[in-house]
Amino acid sequence: MATTTTARADPGAAPVRRPEVRTNRFGSPLRRSQRVAGYLFVLPTFALFLGFVLWPILRTIYLSLTAWGGFGAPRFIGADNYSRMLGDPVARRALIVTLVLTAVTTVLLTFLGLLTAVLVNVVWKHVGVLVRTILFVPGIVSFVVSGVLWKLIYDPNIGTLNQVLGAIGLDSLQHPWLADQRTVLPAIILVTVWGGLGFNILIFFAGIQGIDPSLYEAAAVDGANPVQQFWNVTVPSLRVVTGLVVSLGLLNGFKAFDIIYVMTGGGPNHGSEVLGTYLYSLAFGSTSGSIPQLGYASAFSVVTMVLCTLAVIAQLWLTRRADR
Repeated sequence: MATTTTARADPGAAPVRRPEVRTNRFGSPLRRSQRVAGYLFVLPTFALFLGFVLWPILRTIYLSLTAWGGFGAPRFIGADNYSRMLGDPVARRALIVTLVLTAVTTVLLTFLGLLTAVLVNVVWKHVGVLVRTILFVPGIVSFVVSGVLWKLIYDPNIGTLNQVLGAIGLDSLQHPWLADQRTVLPAIILVTVWGGLGFNILIFFAGIQGIDPSLYEAAAVDGANPVQQFWNVTVPSLRVVTGLVVSLGLLNGFKAFDIIYVMTGGGPNHGSEVLGTYLYSLAFGSTSGSIPQLGYASAFSVVTMVLCTLAVIAQLWLTRRADR
């Protein structure tokens, strides 16, 4: 009679670790050649990221800790540029203007974009394509062109705005809009909103198209009027879209430069100076022929980068909060 011997595992023996098998998206194991091919596909993008994104960021951070005019070797001075920034009245003015410009334009672009998108979807439904096209046209014009155009409109002598005011008998309202500290920032905010509103309208309009119509039907059955449907259905359903629009507004406000540089150059008397224009004047020595201060300008670049990073973090937080 044959006997069968059963092997029993030794309870004191160490567990055997099986090698980890990498799989693709379909659950099939990846061969070595497939993994190598994947790395090779990613390598060009990674190299471009290192050369044109990560290295310039690290270099800028280093230069912000130095005193350098663009010639010779940078001289390391630690955080002196940042402490100098705190005592620089023009830097404080530029930061305040940047924050005010960012806050006002973000609020206006978000609110007006959402309101106009709802009107296009509900009230102007039959001419929605025409209205969206008209409103989006300023968005395809670069801010440099918009700045030149509106600079001519605001011109106190030949500008269209003052001429129209004079033609309708409102000569008392004629004003050098870009030459007065009290009106220069509101004038720039108006141009910024004019140029960015069309893009936000399209984003909100696309978001509205994705809302389930049954939600509005249920709200109507419950007796909700159009205003109540807007606040209780449309606005909550667009939380992710609103977070995206707000983050884009913050990013565009923090890195504002071109439209202000074209229209006023930061004037009059730094009345419209933002971090971008002050950074440019420091880096290229355009203030009264001064010597370039690339180290000090790099500190402003780092501050701008930190502000933009905070805007991205805020967008991610709003998106994650909306998904809950």
